Amino acid sequence: MSISDEQKQEIAELRAETQATRRAVVPELEEILYEPIPVLDHGFVRVIDYMGDDSAVVQAARVSYGKGTKAVREDRGLIRYLLRHRHTTPFEMCEIKYHVKLPVFVARQWIRHRTANVNEYSARYSILDREFYIPSAENLAAQSLSNRQGRGDVLQGAEAEEALSILKQDAASCYDHYEHLLNEGPDGEPRDPARQGLARELARMNLPLNIYTQWYWKADLHNLLHFLSLRADPHAQYEIRVYAEAMLETVRRWVPLTYEAFTDYVEGSLHLSKGALAVVRKLLAGEPVEQGSSGLSPREWRELMDSLGREG
Repeated sequence: MSISDEQKQEIAELRAETQATRRAVVPELEEILYEPIPVLDHGFVRVIDYMGDDSAVVQAARVSYGKGTKAVREDRGLIRYLLRHRHTTPFEMCEIKYHVKLPVFVARQWIRHRTANVNEYSARYSILDREFYIPSAENLAAQSLSNRQGRGDVLQGAEAEEALSILKQDAASCYDHYEHLLNEGPDGEPRDPARQGLARELARMNLPLNIYTQWYWKADLHNLLHFLSLRADPHAQYEIRVYAEAMLETVRRWVPLTYEAFTDYVEGSLHLSKGALAVVRKLLAGEPVEQGSSGLSPREWRELMDSLGREG
């Protein structure tokens, strides 16, 4: 993980401040406020600000004054009911803002989730750092033969060494050319006074997708949970999944009752189609059922059997 000296100073100054407030404060989240959580080789996630807590969800659901019920047990029951029955509006009353450092190709996946406010570091105005994501050996895999957007077996031996070598060489070469095109030193003066550099907004075209960018990303709790349900899933790409897992830990600290309900009813649950439910009912009744007569496609059947821990 790479944090600049400037960012370290900013974090230290922010964590040294305390504010008197009548707003809801969550001590366990305050413990890590502003602190970076390392992700990948140079990336991080850190909570910058938040609004609301579990009580805000309850309050919105009951449209009451002040906090929710006095008994945590009752608040827990209501939150679980809301999430179980997909009553999502009360969860929109809470918001959280993150500062994220991530590879550009991960950012391009992430930005597909359009229900958030985003402000990204601009390479039109600033020069990107010489930092690239290079996969570790266990994450350097071949293309899956059964999944067009997935990975297969991990590369071994000479194949792995060649892939890593190409990734490292290409990243270094592209950044060398980027610096050459800019012709701009650390002080903003030309490296070579005899020539003009290319504009930053054009020079950046040469950079690879594994270079790191940064952004501020703010979302309400409902949309954050939707993001996490997709990106913390075991089938999600590893490089975005590890960011989602780091964010899940912040959710656990921030709204523990909501987090518990999420892990029970979303993350650890199974959604059944009408056809799949009919198959399950037949299995429970001890009736024989096969894919050909189930009305499910071979893929749907295979996914259902895998989920139920049964042979296909």
